Amino acid sequence: MSTGTVVLDAHIPAGPIEEKWDQHRFDVKLVNPANKRRFEVIVVGTGLAGAAAAASLGELGYRVKSFCFQDSPRRAHSIAAQGGINAAKNYKNDGDSVFRLFYDTVKGGDYRSREANVYRLAQLSLNIIDQCVAQGVPFAREYGGLLDTRSFGGAQVSRTFYARGQTGQQLLLGAYQALARQIHLGTVEMHPRTEMLDVVVKDGRAAGIVVRDLTTGEITSHSAHAVVLATGGYGNVFFLSTNAKGCNVTAAWRAHRRGALFANPCFTQIHPTCIPASDEFQSKLTLMSESLRNDGRIWVPQEFGDGRSPDQIPEGERDYFLERRYPAFGNLVPRDVASRAAKREVDAERGVGPLKNGVYLDFSGAIARLGADVIEERYGNLFQMYERITGEDPFAVPMRIYPAVHYTMGGLWVDYNLMTNVPGLYCLGEANFSDHGANRLGASALMQGLADGYFVLPATISDYLAPLLGEPVVPTDDPAFQEVERDVDDRVRGLLGVNGSRTVDWFHRELGKIMWDNCGMARTRESLEKALSEIPPLREEFHRDVRVLGENETLNQSLEKAGRVADFLEFGELLCYDALQREESCGGHFRVEHQTEDGEALRDDDNFSHVSAWKFQGVGQTETLHKEPLEFEYVHPSQRSYK
Repeated sequence: MSTGTVVLDAHIPAGPIEEKWDQHRFDVKLVNPANKRRFEVIVVGTGLAGAAAAASLGELGYRVKSFCFQDSPRRAHSIAAQGGINAAKNYKNDGDSVFRLFYDTVKGGDYRSREANVYRLAQLSLNIIDQCVAQGVPFAREYGGLLDTRSFGGAQVSRTFYARGQTGQQLLLGAYQALARQIHLGTVEMHPRTEMLDVVVKDGRAAGIVVRDLTTGEITSHSAHAVVLATGGYGNVFFLSTNAKGCNVTAAWRAHRRGALFANPCFTQIHPTCIPASDEFQSKLTLMSESLRNDGRIWVPQEFGDGRSPDQIPEGERDYFLERRYPAFGNLVPRDVASRAAKREVDAERGVGPLKNGVYLDFSGAIARLGADVIEERYGNLFQMYERITGEDPFAVPMRIYPAVHYTMGGLWVDYNLMTNVPGLYCLGEANFSDHGANRLGASALMQGLADGYFVLPATISDYLAPLLGEPVVPTDDPAFQEVERDVDDRVRGLLGVNGSRTVDWFHRELGKIMWDNCGMARTRESLEKALSEIPPLREEFHRDVRVLGENETLNQSLEKAGRVADFLEFGELLCYDALQREESCGGHFRVEHQTEDGEALRDDDNFSHVSAWKFQGVGQTETLHKEPLEFEYVHPSQRSYK
């Protein structure tokens, strides 16, 4: 492994942490309103980060092109977020503050995130709620009309704003209406059903993208002064995850192949409240919101192999294991802690359900205390969804849950301005690595996506654009674009031309099994080396024996999936290699060799208090590691405790 000599400059402003962002906004170069019309910006992705960014840039006066592979921007996967969005408003007067949200986020990320980024996120959380209320987002309200909040894992205050179990949907509709307004005004040009398949870099700068029209198969180029990727996470590398089937790593990975560094790919989050798998033929898993842990209590029978119905098991024969192990936080410990605790119980043969692969999430106590009407008001749509999927009524019997892959904290490396190491290429939301460290606290994904899109990028992109005033975009008939177009066309036609015997889904499922078994909730040197020995042969077999049905010149979902699985087969190797090199446990990255006597994650701050940013060297080649040291001035690293 070569460590290289590149020094990663995050461009973190000097000064006290509470003044960094305000001072930085004053120091960045500005583009005056009349000149903004002379700049073109591409935004890929229309989730919370992408829609917010495109709408905000359009409102400022930039000429924006927005791209999504869905048939409508409002179908982005942000719509699936359920539980809420964090903000340090302290409406409950229970001790919350910007600093406490900052502290909880750094601690929850197991001290593997940048302090400056996280403090800015906590500051901007206040603005996000005001912005969304002004847009008409229907946040839950108390009887008197004030905005209501609830608690989430990793916090002892009530700071999570919500709209029943549909928070992501309502926030996305707010961002979408802002985007739609700019489309109507002509500042944003919308391209749905269009997938970005490569980034064009000329003279070291991002110059545009190459896309494929998913309806006609036409491959075209689009140029701009800056390119913004807001394309979500890579959880589907595990095949079974809570992500929509369309979620993929392609945009970020193709940018990585063009020189953008990929940071901390091994930091993947396992969400503790997912409906357990019911058979081996499932294509995805379904998430139940973490908000349910406010009123639901998690338990397993004390007796091994207890086959009784849960209502027949007396209170004294139940083990509320989170409340027992972590009395200060109880059922609201962070996701990584709750997930490992549930896995421990199932591995000890105390799992419940037909396949003994779950634990109970029980609302009987809350229903008795508050009444079924209150629980219905808070979680009604979630209860309906659970009953529709399982055929079991959560009002009558406890839900069954088990951890599953959910969110990815790794992503493209970005600096304080959200720009990658490739000048002019920006990355927002889950697609970058910047704010969550090794474990994301619940209700912080929506916060980061909207902060990046509404407030950070619109304030920082002018610093890059201002010196380019008067420079035209690179024309799409430039040799740099033509070369990338040929690469994309060759890749597409190459997949169609294999004409092998196995489906794309077969290869994806095989990769997912390798990843989950060897690089899932628990990882060892032996398991990671096993994965690294199995992925390359599978990748070779894919390119030798995959069968992609249909043709290029029409809607072809088999072809779409093939391109994405090809990228997963390359990316999965880097994820496992990153996990192998990080000889510590932290957050969602749990190396069995590195744990405390109590079975908790054991960090190695002396050797791994850094961001691991990898540079592409070719398919199957060992990537070059560059390190960004992490320094903690305000929240000093310590052994995480939620007891």
